[in-house]
Order: sequence, then structure tokens, then C-alpha cells
Amino acid sequence: MTLPRTATSEKKLKLRKRVKESKPNFVRQESWKYIRLKENWRRPHGIDNKVRKRFKGWPPRVSAGYRGPKAARALHPSGFEEVSVHNEDDLNQIDPKTQAARIAHTVGKKKRARILTEARKKKIKVLNLRQAKETAKKEEEPAEEAETEEAETGGALKREEPKPEEKANKGKKKVEKK
Repeated sequence: MTLPRTATSEKKLKLRKRVKESKPNFVRQESWKYIRLKENWRRPHGIDNKVRKRFKGWPPRVSAGYRGPKAARALHPSGFEEVSVHNEDDLNQIDPKTQAARIAHTVGKKKRARILTEARKKKIKVLNLRQAKETAKKEEEPAEEAETEEAETGGALKREEPKPEEKANKGKKKVEKK
């Protein structure tokens, strides 16, 4: 269920990509010097810290000036604007052409499955679909098994009776051969 992105969202994504290319890679101070330090950014704190003081020759520090373009800030990489969904009624406020649903993590399995089926009917893209699919499959499997059992037994519950051999040997002890 892939929907075509609008031309404006493609432009915004291209703008975001172009701006991101001009940004530096923000690395943790002296991560290039010590193996034990990873490159993930950490804010510099020291009293004489060169990065904090923005000395020439040291890597740049993260600041508001490096923020992404305002037009592309709320966009998902797919080009849709993310909308958090908590119940089926929230899907009514979503425009399928420009917005996509993200099912909230607090939503349970049953409601998640209902939201997913409603979104399919309305052709709304669900961003965290994998999680929703897993829960929907788990709910469908037990229901399918019960239906097949009913069809085989004609709607009545089938009760398994022990075989005649088991009935005869029920009271006797088993003798082991050596």
C-alpha cells in the first residue's frame, strides 16, 4: 500500500538532504584520540574545554544554527507528515495524501488490529506497520484454529476418548523387562 508522494513533499525532502550535506559531522571531543570513546555527540562540559570555547582547529559544537529547514521538520523520510493515532476515531482527521498514521505505543493488541483494518479501508499509510502486523497475525491464528475445529466437528466440541487398549490397562501396573 504505497501512495505517491506529492511534489511539494519531494521538494522538502530534497531541501532537507541538501542542507544536511552542508552540516558537519558532530563528533564527541577526542573520540578520534581514544578507542574507548565512541563518536556519538556529547556536550562538552570542562572548564578549559576547547570545543565548548569554540577554539579554532577543533570540531564544531552543536547549536541551533544547524537546525533543519522548517518546512521539512515534521516530515517522515517517506514524505508523509506523522500523526499519532490512539483510536479508530483519530483516523478520521488524517488526510491520506499528505499524512500517515503512527499507532501510539500505549495502544493494546485488539485496538491496534482494529485501527489497522480501518486504516486499510481508508487507504491511510501506517508507519509502524510491522508491529501492528505481528499483533494482528497473533490474534487471527487462534480464531482460525477454532473455526477449523468447529467445521470438522459440526459445531459440537469434540471430546477425545481413550482407546480400548488404554481402558483395559488403566488399573494394571506396567512391568519392566530386564
